[in-house]
Amino acid sequence: MTFRQLKKIFLTIFKWILICILTGLFSGSASAFFLVSLEYVTQFRIQHNWIIWFLPVGGFLVGLIYYYWGESVAKGNNLLLEEYENPKEVIPFKMAPLVLLGTLITHLFGGSAGREGTAVQMGGAIADQFTKLFNLDNSERKILIILGISAGFASVFGTPLAGAVFALEVLYFSKINLKSTLLSFVVAYAAYFTVEFWQVKHTHYSIPIIPELNFSSLFYTLIVGLLSGLAALLFARSTQLWGTLFSKTIKYPPLRPAIGGIILAIAIGGFGFTQFSGLGVPFIVDSFYHPNEWYDFLLKILFTGFTLGAGFKGGEVTPLFFIGAALGSALFIIIPMPIALLAGLGFVAVFSGATHTPVACTIMGMELFGIQPGIFIALACTIAYFSSGSVGIYKSQIVKGAKYKLYQKLQRKELEHL
Repeated sequence: MTFRQLKKIFLTIFKWILICILTGLFSGSASAFFLVSLEYVTQFRIQHNWIIWFLPVGGFLVGLIYYYWGESVAKGNNLLLEEYENPKEVIPFKMAPLVLLGTLITHLFGGSAGREGTAVQMGGAIADQFTKLFNLDNSERKILIILGISAGFASVFGTPLAGAVFALEVLYFSKINLKSTLLSFVVAYAAYFTVEFWQVKHTHYSIPIIPELNFSSLFYTLIVGLLSGLAALLFARSTQLWGTLFSKTIKYPPLRPAIGGIILAIAIGGFGFTQFSGLGVPFIVDSFYHPNEWYDFLLKILFTGFTLGAGFKGGEVTPLFFIGAALGSALFIIIPMPIALLAGLGFVAVFSGATHTPVACTIMGMELFGIQPGIFIALACTIAYFSSGSVGIYKSQIVKGAKYKLYQKLQRKELEHL
C-alpha cells in the first residue's frame, strides 16, 4: 500500500469521525434544549389546566407554520426514510426548528404526542447539512441520514445502543454495511454524552422482580407480545385513518389541527382526560407499580392517533410506551407475573410492533430495565413484531426481513387455495 493510499484512508476516517462528532454534538445539544423546553411547557400546562382550551389556537398556529413555511418538510420522519431509499435533495435545515416549535406548541396546549419524531427529524436535518460542506455523494448521504436518526434517538431517550441499532434496523438491515454500522454507534454515543454534558436527565424505570424462566412464564410473555403487536397495529391504523379523514374532509390544511384541537379540548378538558395529554410520563411510571384500567391504553391510542392525524406535531414513540405500559399493567389482573415486568414488556413490545424493529427494542429494554429480563423482553418484542401486520407508524418504511418473507409465504398459500 502506497503512502498516497494510506493518506487517503486516514483522511476518510478522519472525515467521518469528525462528521460523527459534529452531528452528535449538534444533535445532542438540540435534544437537550428540546427536553428542557418540553419539561418547561409540560409543567406550565399542568399548573395551568385552563390552557388546554386554547388547543385550537395552537393547532391553527402549527397548521399555518407548516402550510406557509414547512410544506417541504411536512412529511417528517417519512421524508428521512424516503431520502434514504431514493436520495434527491438535501433535507432543508428548517425541518429542525419547525418541528421543535410545532412539538412544543402541541405539548404546551395539551395535545397527545411524543418526542422521538422531533429529535430524529432534528438529527436528520442537522446531519444532512454536512452533504454540501464535505461534498458527499448520494451513497454517503445515506450514511448521514443513518447518523441523524441514530443521534436523535439516542440523545432523546438516553439509550445509545438502541439508538444506533434503531437507525440501522428501521432502514432495513440488509442494505447496511459495516461502515454505516460502526459510525452509527460512534454518533449515538457522541449525542448521548452531549446530553449528559448538559446535565439533562432521562426517566428511569426498574423491574425489581424477575420470575423464574419456565414454560408458564414464557407462555404468558408470548401472550403479552401478541396483544402488544395487535395494539401496535391498532395504533398505526388509527393514526393513518384520522390523517386520511382530516385530509379528505378539510381542504385548508391549517384548519385541520384547529378543528381537531376543538374536539380534543372538549374531550380532554371537558371530560377530565388530562392524563392522556402530552407525553404522559408520570402515568407510564405509575404503570410499573399500580394496575391500570383495561381501557386506558385504548384511550391513549385514540387521543394520540387523533392528535397526530389532525396535523399536530410530535413523535409517536413515547405514546407507544404509554400504550404498552398501560396494556401490560392492566394484564396484571389476569396474568400471574410481576406488574413491573408486564408493564416493561408492553412498553417495548408495542414499540417493536409499530416500528418493525424488534432487535433495537430488545436492546432498549435491556438498557432501560437491565439485562436480567432480557429473554422475556426479546420474546415479547419478537412476537409483537410478527403479530403487528405489515403497516407501521412510518408509511415510507420498507418492511423486509423475516416478517416480509413470512407474509409472502402466507400470501402464496392463499393464492394456491383460490
